Amino acid sequence: MAALLVSPTLLVLGLVIAYPVLSALYTSLFTAPGIDPKTGFVEDGDSFAGLDNFTSIFSAAGDRFWNAFWNTSFLTLTSVALETIIGLGMALIMHQALRGRAWVRASILVPWAIPTAISALLWRWIFDTEGIANTIINTEVLWTTEGFQAQVAVIIAEVWKTAPFVGLLTLAGLQIISEEVYEAARVDGAGPVRRLWSITLPLVKPALLVAVLFRLLDALRMFDLPYILIGPGKESVETLSMLAQDEAANVRFGPASAYAVVLFLYVFLIAFAFIKLLGADLLGDRQSGNGKPGARKRLSLMPGNGRGQQKEATA
Repeated sequence: MAALLVSPTLLVLGLVIAYPVLSALYTSLFTAPGIDPKTGFVEDGDSFAGLDNFTSIFSAAGDRFWNAFWNTSFLTLTSVALETIIGLGMALIMHQALRGRAWVRASILVPWAIPTAISALLWRWIFDTEGIANTIINTEVLWTTEGFQAQVAVIIAEVWKTAPFVGLLTLAGLQIISEEVYEAARVDGAGPVRRLWSITLPLVKPALLVAVLFRLLDALRMFDLPYILIGPGKESVETLSMLAQDEAANVRFGPASAYAVVLFLYVFLIAFAFIKLLGADLLGDRQSGNGKPGARKRLSLMPGNGRGQQKEATA
């Protein structure tokens, strides 16, 4: 009965996930069809190449791949780190009982609601030679050309667009923390900083880790933002997704599929390592304390005060 009930879901997952992955893996084993230099017509169909497309990626001919790989890694790590810090700050602000809190939450979530393509166009106008960015810094920077400034432009636009997503998930984690824990901490004399480090961050860690994981997986597949904001073929911001798209657009489906498979493995390894090493509890079934559900975790608040140094908080 269980297998029968989950079979429709497994069928859909097989059609939209398993089949494309296996198809890309199969296509990566072939090279592009040969072209007759005299006539310009295709001589024959795709020829089997085995692992040649993969070996060429990691050989001396794969300089473009390694450039895209380091660009992808740098843009991902930098943007996700900034999004985590800014998103946590947004969540703390939205969690406060302020007048007009609903308007604050709505305004913070507006950038995340804007489609990425529209966001990239908006920031392209901002980073234009005569745009707002150069007007504010009172200088002329060619943001959308080759160079480190192009990477900075992509990072700024990416952080502006997706930091609210981290803030939204973190806010959900903040709202399940009991106010009694904070009251007990205030009684023991814990200040705002102490409460943040000893209560808020430990208890919001599961939600924050899930948000960071989702952002890592999404940023590693970054394509539309740098493609529209900076443009294709720019070495400074070319990512693995852009490289695979460029190969496919030039009818080199074998190498394009090889790049896509490598990117898939890269994303999979990052997700696996993140879950195993940092303990992102995606299923919500991690047990704490003595291993029983609902076990209580002790949080040290004010050591050395001789009374109630530790308060119990439901993990």
